[in-house]
Amino acid sequence: MKNKKEAVGVQAVRSTVKNRKGGPIEELRHYIAILCLKKNSVRWNFNLLLLVLFFGTANCLGHETLVEKSGKDKNDQFRVVGYFQGDLVKEISMVNFSVLTHVNIAFTNPDSTGALPEISGLKNFVTQAHRHKVKVLISIGGGRAPKYYKTLINEENRSRFTQEINRFLDMYQLDGVDVDLEGELITSDYEGFIADLSASLKKGILLTAAVATEYGKNVPVGALEKMDFVNIMSYDKTGPWRPHKPGQHAPYEMAVDDIAFWHGVKGVPKHKLNLGLPFYGHSFYEDGKQGTSYTYNRLVTDYPGAESKDELQMKDGATVYYNGESTIRRKTAFALSELGGIMVWQLKQDATGDKSLLSFVKEILDTAAKYTKK
Repeated sequence: MKNKKEAVGVQAVRSTVKNRKGGPIEELRHYIAILCLKKNSVRWNFNLLLLVLFFGTANCLGHETLVEKSGKDKNDQFRVVGYFQGDLVKEISMVNFSVLTHVNIAFTNPDSTGALPEISGLKNFVTQAHRHKVKVLISIGGGRAPKYYKTLINEENRSRFTQEINRFLDMYQLDGVDVDLEGELITSDYEGFIADLSASLKKGILLTAAVATEYGKNVPVGALEKMDFVNIMSYDKTGPWRPHKPGQHAPYEMAVDDIAFWHGVKGVPKHKLNLGLPFYGHSFYEDGKQGTSYTYNRLVTDYPGAESKDELQMKDGATVYYNGESTIRRKTAFALSELGGIMVWQLKQDATGDKSLLSFVKEILDTAAKYTKK
């Protein structure tokens, strides 16, 4: 060490590691990401070196920062996109607008003619969101989207369907449309539909997509290039539909791999990518019996201390896997240092108070803002 001050710093870090009472140390890794954002700090190199030595490697060490990679203005707002699926009237209080930048209403699907339904409470929801400077988008499709989307987006029908989407956006003063067509609905007509929809939207209206790596090879690059940003569904690696493949459905490593695919293979600029965070878990039984899914809110309500874990043994003998505080913090820090934002599925599944996953996201963002102020 060059001086006594640095030696004391190293000893403090060693002491922190030594005195931890079991469990992963990765919740401290988010400070690495925060330091990656403040390279202009005089103490950056020394502080980052300490954390890298004792808490793991930092993605930004020896590489360019996100701003340098993408040309993104460092003052651009980090996105926090939350999907909301619920009663827009009775459950609006479950939406913490103060943390969010965008809300996607899931799901607004048409009938077989392409007509979109009126939605009770949507006008007021949009008004409330706009008061908090939060943008609201409709999300079309979803995991259980009707199969007739294949017909609606074909060359013969897509013009009428895009007109209907624009009419709906105007009627509710919405800020954009999120396209969540998955699996077999990514047809040969998908790219043409996205191109026509993009061309039809008024200036300033957002066009986004939700995608999963599982079917990513089928998503045309040309369609991705039309998107303002892309929400990566980095979860559901396994679940109750695969009872003989138990385990974490949204591990940190999956997030890293997903970003590598959508940026490295599909060419989406990192500043356009949002990393998806699951606010739910899946359970498995040792005997292969089919498990079920649980909201994070239910887990922390029924099992005190569940917020500090990523898996737990349930009363019925099943093991449930989810993302607790540590992993949510770590993923948020990763996104903050590398990407344009995060996405949450879904807002109703969060807990309240000091166990809220969204509150852990906010703490990471607030900490970064504090240390990156000029």
